[in-house]
Amino acid sequence: MNGETAEHPFRPWNEYRRYPLAEMQSRARAFADDLHRRRTIRAFSDSPVPETIIADCIRAAGSAPSGANRQPWHFAVVGSAAEKRRIREAAEVEERAFYETRAPETWLEDLAPLGTDAEKPFLETAPWLIVVFAERFEADADGGRHKNYYVSESVGIATGMLLAALHNAGLATLTHTPSPMAFLRKILKRPRNERPFLIVVAGFPATDAKVPVIDRKSPDAITSWWRD
Repeated sequence: MNGETAEHPFRPWNEYRRYPLAEMQSRARAFADDLHRRRTIRAFSDSPVPETIIADCIRAAGSAPSGANRQPWHFAVVGSAAEKRRIREAAEVEERAFYETRAPETWLEDLAPLGTDAEKPFLETAPWLIVVFAERFEADADGGRHKNYYVSESVGIATGMLLAALHNAGLATLTHTPSPMAFLRKILKRPRNERPFLIVVAGFPATDAKVPVIDRKSPDAITSWWRD
């Protein structure tokens, strides 16, 4: 029983594609191998990226599942040099406070292998910043509120799909989370029912871009199996 009613009809799902098992294995392995090439970078080129590519990647992200299909996300796409500068300046204020006074020593020690600091030039250099907002509730025209469900989980899934789509398109990415991030809502004039979730920086890597020598956990370390 699917819960279909006259008020909430269902339709046949004709979009599913079933592949032969050998092709399924090949596709799964190729996708995993390709995603394992993805690395967070902090040195971006200022080479332009067509807006249509970013739009299609956001369309992919917008297909993510969400609690009660509320789709509680908004993607504010920033390509304006002036707005990127405002975001960088505000973010670096918070970052300096984080590195100088807020962060406990253990956190700074954990960040040391990544080589991060309070300076965030990539927020200006990269052609696009995608600021992801989480919508806590939907406000209607009469001032009423419609609750959204599993907001962080839903927006997290959509953000992951966005990163995968950008990588698939051939772009490099960085997730940036200055804390606190309330300045983003003010700069981008978003309503109070939305809270900034994170910034996705997207573009081409600089020719001299480097990544830290770090390892990912093995599949055995992150997986448990229960089999018959």
